[in-house]
This record gives sequence, C-alpha cells and structure tokens, in this order.
Amino acid sequence: MSTATTATTATTAPAATTPLSRLLALGRAETTLLRRNRTAVFVALVLPFVLVGSLRSILRAAAEHTPGLDVDTNLITGSMGIVLLVVVYTNLTSAYTARRNDLVLKRLRTGEATDTEILFGTAVPSILLALAQCLLLGVVGAAALHLRTPANPLLMLLGLALSGVLLTALAALSSAVTRTVETAGITTLPLMLVAQFGSGLLVPLESMPDGVADLCRLLPTTPALQLLRIGWFGTDGVGPSEGFAATWSTAALPLLLAVGWAAAALWATRRWFRWEPRR
Repeated sequence: MSTATTATTATTAPAATTPLSRLLALGRAETTLLRRNRTAVFVALVLPFVLVGSLRSILRAAAEHTPGLDVDTNLITGSMGIVLLVVVYTNLTSAYTARRNDLVLKRLRTGEATDTEILFGTAVPSILLALAQCLLLGVVGAAALHLRTPANPLLMLLGLALSGVLLTALAALSSAVTRTVETAGITTLPLMLVAQFGSGLLVPLESMPDGVADLCRLLPTTPALQLLRIGWFGTDGVGPSEGFAATWSTAALPLLLAVGWAAAALWATRRWFRWEPRR
C-alpha cells in the first residue's frame, strides 16, 4: 500500500518591527551616509573644537571688563553649547535637506516608520556624536581645569536631552527654507549667531546689561543650555545654589522655558516641515 506525501510550504511572516528597531535602523543608515560625506565629518568632528579653541581667548577678553567672571565655568558650558549647535543643528539641517532633495524622506514615509521616527532616526548619529563630544569636553575639561564634580547630573542630562530635541526640531524647520545643501550655511547662520552671542556662549550673560541679559534668557536656545550650567556648577549666572535640591529651584524657570520652546519647535516642525524638494 502506498501513501501520498503532501509537502506544505510554510509561509514565514515578516518579523514585526518596533519604534526602537526602526529608529536604530534609520540611525545606522544615516551613520553610513555621514561617514561617506567628508564635509559633514569635518563639520561634526573638527569644526566644534576649532571654535572651542578660540572661545577661551574671547572669554578672557570679556573677563577684563567683567570682574568676577568665571572663565573656566563659561568655557566648559560654552564649549558644550557650541558642539550641540554645530553637530546637531548645522549638520542636521544639511542632512534633512539632502535626504529631502534625494526623495529619501518621501520614500521612507511609504513604510512603517512614522514621521517622528523618520526625523529622529535621521538625527540619531548627530545627537550621539554631540553627546560623546560633550562628555569628552566635560571629562577632559574638568581634569585639566580642576573643576568641581557636577552638582546635579540629572539636570545636566535634562539639559542635553532638551537641547537635542530642540535643535533637531530647529534643524528640520531650517531645512524647510533651505533649497539646497550648499545654501544650508546661509539659512543656519541667523540662529547660529543669535545662539552664540545671545545664549551666553561667546558673550557671557554676566557681562551683558541686566535688561539685555534678561531678554537673552528668553531666547529659544538659552534655557536648555542654562540647565547644563546649573546642573554642573549650581549657578545660572545670577547667583549660586548650594546643594542638589537648591539646583532644582534655580533651574525651575529655565526648565519650564526649555520644555515650552522644545514643544513649540516640535509643533512647528509638524506644521511646516517639507517632505518633498522645493520647486
């Protein structure tokens, strides 16, 4: 007696993806593209430290006209701010513009990834690189300048996180008015100048007239960068805070403003970001 053997072909369903896996996949792809772009690598790795090298002389000159100005404190926090601006904001504006013009973003929207995942997945390499450089600056700077240990590390992490979110959203907004990668240096210049001179990076807030300094503290990039300073040194440029708990009181207003500006920038990105090439 013979028996018939029936062969069945099992259909393997595609593995389910998660938001985290999609973010990591987009981040890996963007890292590959970043490595192949020598200009972007130079901007991300070399330019921040060139600017940091000139920052010390600028602060020393400012200290001559501002008695009691802490050059070392401003050098560390200012350096971190410059790194975040250059590596995250400037670099991402070019990246978003390039991916949009190459129709990469448009194709990604046809897949499983949400708009938020696409934008932040593209930003993953720049944000991680900026965080690594800030950590390097903090460790080396603290050792070389014999600075105190951070008063509130959690507050510093909040400052870095809010800076990353805000600058990513601002980069997406800047790309909306940037026609080509070559013009990104022009469209990012206004915010770069405002942030460097108005957020206490190149010109310390302590050296400004009180009215001007108070106005500068309300600028979009200032509150999140202030959190870095308060978290490490327990001061916002007005007065010191003693102890872990006191830093939260000092940081209350900058933290509220930083969250507000980040939320506003994210809303504006959802409203005005361009997914297709400008015509």
